[in-house]
Amino acid sequence: MHPEDSAMSSSPSIAPVESVGVTPSAVRRIAEILSQEPPESLLRVSVEGGGCSGFQYRFDITRQREADDTIIAEGGATVAIDPVSLEYMSGSYIDFVDDLIGASFKITNPHATASCGCGTSFAL
Repeated sequence: MHPEDSAMSSSPSIAPVESVGVTPSAVRRIAEILSQEPPESLLRVSVEGGGCSGFQYRFDITRQREADDTIIAEGGATVAIDPVSLEYMSGSYIDFVDDLIGASFKITNPHATASCGCGTSFAL
């Protein structure tokens, strides 16, 4: 647990390594983004219904932590995932890709049976 977690009234769980991974490039980019935000900000990653393939990932900067969130904290990057989204994302990796078509977060999900060109929508 990180020192900033101990200040919370309800302690979030720390993600086991096998649940969701964050690549070094994503850690660097998340830390860079969060350094521009108010203290205790984090990146919330969630799965919602919608998108062109049935489900879509949502990325939000927030200071809101829920007691049942899984928290992944590494190198100045803090990611929160709610329990329902974690079920869909278990075994996934969050990456940050900067290539010819642009820079974006990409999630590689072993449970996805199809995904779309935008990289944020998937089917199970």
